[in-house]
Amino acid sequence: MFDYLANPSRFMRTANRLLLPLVVVSSICAAIGLYLGLFVSPADYQQGDTVRIIYIHVPAAWLALFGYVGLGLCGLFYIVWRHPIADIAARAIAPVGTVFAFLTLVTGALWGKPMWGAWWVWDARLTSMLILFFFYLGFLALSNGFDQAERGSRPAALLALVGMINVPIVKFSVDWWNTLHQPASLIRRGGPAIDSSMLMPLVLMLIAAHTYFAIIVILRMRALLAERRAAALMLRPNSKPFRVLT
Repeated sequence: MFDYLANPSRFMRTANRLLLPLVVVSSICAAIGLYLGLFVSPADYQQGDTVRIIYIHVPAAWLALFGYVGLGLCGLFYIVWRHPIADIAARAIAPVGTVFAFLTLVTGALWGKPMWGAWWVWDARLTSMLILFFFYLGFLALSNGFDQAERGSRPAALLALVGMINVPIVKFSVDWWNTLHQPASLIRRGGPAIDSSMLMPLVLMLIAAHTYFAIIVILRMRALLAERRAAALMLRPNSKPFRVLT
């Protein structure tokens, strides 16, 4: 399977076939999830309507972690097997994951102010998420810090692998240390600790966020592959105009 997708043309043909179904699923889930979350689900008995930020904050946090896991796996494939798509995928994932990590920090601050009385506390979960955001920024700086893009691929991949150490720290920080951040409420022993009236829109928003993430990454990969193909053709003598297949 990996050998089959290592060919850029085959990979993009497969990815392009997934685009329309992903757009449909993401749009439907986002529309229903936002409607249920903002207008149908009840206010929390302690947090009131402030709890509704969960429908943005939790999917953003999941995608920040999910994106960095993907970044680390791409780094592994690039360093060990020199997978030709791995570097492209990592460069496509990194800015998207960075945005979700930033969104997690911002929505967390908006949620924390009325609940904790402060925009920021040096809580284990918040601090480890901030470190993850800095790892994303470091990857972007390394991968784009050279005149030739390929020169930054290996150091950026190594940083992505190092940053994987922080992923389980972010996930389990609320279990390992005494923190202000609430413990896990979805994936936990005994099942979710969220009422079904809030769980359904949250699950729909998680599906919408994951499919949206996939859509943006595919579109970015398509653009990056086209840029590299154009650059390669420009270096050839007597190169002719070409058409990018989509």
